[in-house]
Amino acid sequence: MREYLFVIVVAAIVTYAATPLMRWLAVRFRAYTPVRDRDVHSVPIPRLGGVAMLLGFAAAVVVASHLPFLTQVFDTGEVWGVLTGAALVCLVGAIDDVHELSALTKLAGQLIAAGIMAFQGVQLFSLPLGGYTVLPAPILVMLTILVVVFTTNAVNFVDGLDGLATGIVAIAAVSFFAYAYVISHSYSPANYFTQAAFIAAGILGCCLGFLPHNFFPARIFMGDSGALLLGLLVAAASITLTGTVSGADISTNPVVATFLPFVVPIAVLLLPAADLLFAVVRRTRAGVSVWQPDAKHLHHRMLRIGHGHRRAVVLLWAWAAVAAMGSVSFVFLDGWVATALVLGGVVVLAALTMLLPRLSLPGHRPRRIP
Repeated sequence: MREYLFVIVVAAIVTYAATPLMRWLAVRFRAYTPVRDRDVHSVPIPRLGGVAMLLGFAAAVVVASHLPFLTQVFDTGEVWGVLTGAALVCLVGAIDDVHELSALTKLAGQLIAAGIMAFQGVQLFSLPLGGYTVLPAPILVMLTILVVVFTTNAVNFVDGLDGLATGIVAIAAVSFFAYAYVISHSYSPANYFTQAAFIAAGILGCCLGFLPHNFFPARIFMGDSGALLLGLLVAAASITLTGTVSGADISTNPVVATFLPFVVPIAVLLLPAADLLFAVVRRTRAGVSVWQPDAKHLHHRMLRIGHGHRRAVVLLWAWAAVAAMGSVSFVFLDGWVATALVLGGVVVLAALTMLLPRLSLPGHRPRRIP
């Protein structure tokens, strides 16, 4: 655990220290997020924050490769493949932050990065449905690429409020790390130092280092360089985790054992995934391109019903935590207890989401909900 904590601290410090430099470069090269109708900020904000996070993750990789226990995760080329793919999508995103690229160009960059990771061994080898369900290699490679593309775009879609995407990905990283660390005792032999846990620790450190610069009012945005980077890293953690353990090794409950290894990676990113799916359905029904931006994302709706910027972000973080931590809690707790906690969290958050806009401080009129 101490080596994981060291990796988190290294990634956080390097990211935190590199972010002001990236902000200066963004100002120098005029890499601003313009004020558009769908945006919630009123002045242009520098981008390129994702480059600072890439430097933090790269520092974590270099340091971990020299640590006594974590060095074993480099016995194969998977981690280096993840770093290579991360650098590629971050480069594509950074170019987009300075000179806007087409959606197809960014998609091509994601496909190439996913292909590089798959070539280095970061791919699904089986699906944990009941036991191990092995599919033909071409299908598993296609599923791997699909997971990478879906996750990168899900993080990109939810990146609409200061600190929102950074916090959601940090919560996802904590959940992935806890899940990977706990189930690692079921390996034969038991091994707490795995690619999934290391990638999750690196993601968490990058997010913690960037969040002080990115929380409302943000001094810098992660931009596409950060959204694509974090999405790819979360996808890599999910891919290296899914299919590495049988459900029977996690729980004696047949239902939990069948679905939990497959559901946890989905539940961890439930909020951005739902936002992405709703956007695709909404834009398809409207007859416009799925890449056509609008102001109808979940964070826009939170503002529209009366939540302030900070409160909307914190509430969405809480929703993400209930989904992510709730799914992982089935590993730690009895099924009925975990279910009760999840349902209780949903009820409390639903009440806060709907009722808080109606409340007001003394001397202030309550905000009307249209």
